[in-house]
Amino acid sequence: MGRRASAWARVSDGEATPAGGRPPVGGKAREGDADEGALLGLAVEAARMAGGLLAARARHGSAGGIVASKSTPTDLVSDADLASERAIRELLAARRPEDGFVGEEGGDSGEGHSGLSWIVDPLDGTVNFLFGIPQWCVSVAVRDEHGVLAGAIYDPNRDELFSATRDGPAELVGAGGRVSLAGRARAVVADAGSAHEGGGLASAMIATGLYYDASVRAAQAKVLERLVGRVRDIRRFGAAALDLAWTAAGRYDAYFERGVKQWDVAAGALICERAGLRVLELPEQPELPWGILVAPEELAGHLFELVAGV
Repeated sequence: MGRRASAWARVSDGEATPAGGRPPVGGKAREGDADEGALLGLAVEAARMAGGLLAARARHGSAGGIVASKSTPTDLVSDADLASERAIRELLAARRPEDGFVGEEGGDSGEGHSGLSWIVDPLDGTVNFLFGIPQWCVSVAVRDEHGVLAGAIYDPNRDELFSATRDGPAELVGAGGRVSLAGRARAVVADAGSAHEGGGLASAMIATGLYYDASVRAAQAKVLERLVGRVRDIRRFGAAALDLAWTAAGRYDAYFERGVKQWDVAAGALICERAGLRVLELPEQPELPWGILVAPEELAGHLFELVAGV
């Protein structure tokens, strides 16, 4: 089925790469670990602060500002991304000047001197943001040599905050107050028998994403063609961190995506893992970059078999 995706190693191009024997997403606390609660509090503060800045831009019609492309013409960065990352970096530098920083928009300060590094996506779902589609968020995580210690994902459009620590629960704070996350409790089915067809996939709502490169998208289309007749339905909303958070919250049954970067998944993978879901790697294929799959135990193997190759 593939190994558990329990490592996210920083490399030069920003890929969130699995690395056997390297720091796990969760894992047990080690002697000398930093205070997870305090780190989570700072992650939450940073995510909420940046989310507020972005929401203000969206309300006042200045959502994007100057827009440029990155890896491809469909991979965009805006003034809003840069302003959000700058605000987060300034906050973290003021509070924890010895920590490292890795941001999506090039804000890489190295490992720092404390043994901790912050992994930040200042605006996950940039294209949605620019088009006025309310499906975007801010993701802030912090890691040590053993993996991710704490992570927060804030959705300003719904005022929902998803968070977890390495040894604590996955939680959602929103309109319903504070609730613990544990994935979807049961399948939404018309009859009990259909819930078990195809290992439960027949009644499963699956989330995914598409890569920016057209040739990779063509390969992904082959995977989706194989999958679409085997599941209830597929959703593609364009914000990987929110896809992970929503899977932890049970709004999706499972999620997979290739070509994700460490800032896309650092917080979300921890939240899913602490919600009791399996977090697996999708090995790199000739036509497909490395990826991540998140699902409950009873779905993970069957879904992996369907999406692991072209």
